[in-house]
Amino acid sequence: MGATPDIQVIDSIIKQRLDAILPAKLEEALKAREQNRTPSMTIIATKGTLDWAYPPFILSSTAAALGWDVSIFCTFYGLELLKKDISGLQVSPLGNPAMPMKMPFGPDWFRGINWNIPNVIEAGVPGFESLATVLMKQTIQNKGVATIPELRSACIEAGVNLIGCQMTVDLFGFAHDDFIPEVKEYVGAATFLPMARDADVSLFI
Repeated sequence: MGATPDIQVIDSIIKQRLDAILPAKLEEALKAREQNRTPSMTIIATKGTLDWAYPPFILSSTAAALGWDVSIFCTFYGLELLKKDISGLQVSPLGNPAMPMKMPFGPDWFRGINWNIPNVIEAGVPGFESLATVLMKQTIQNKGVATIPELRSACIEAGVNLIGCQMTVDLFGFAHDDFIPEVKEYVGAATFLPMARDADVSLFI
């Protein structure tokens, strides 16, 4: 009759074997989980001008095209981006000193000039904002850049979740009918913040 195995010895052998195998297995499992997980991004959009409409829609449409889960939370003036008619979005050059005023027409040397327009002119000359908007739209067209309606449509087609801030809707006296039907949610900060906390990328624009 053979000797009775020492349980402590067996336990020690098993523990040593597990200590050697488990870290590598856990690392493999974590890598596989990370590779299979869908990245996510949330954006808080607070601006309602033509130039500031581009960043959230470009970033969102690009991320969605890469397969990310994307949500845009439009609050305060950012609600303008969700309205049914966004053809009236304008550029606001006043207080935007980094904005280059370049002409979208004329010879190359003329187009290359940065027109540093004083704030007193931007604020005091009637129609200057409309002029800046026309020039910006012409530049966008000349460069073949998508328009804001086109970018918003691309976001919708790609499944970007457009969210309206209910507090701002109430504050400004809007109704849900003022906005495109693709806006499925109207929530407050308490609902959006957990989404931003759990996102891989969270931006404020």
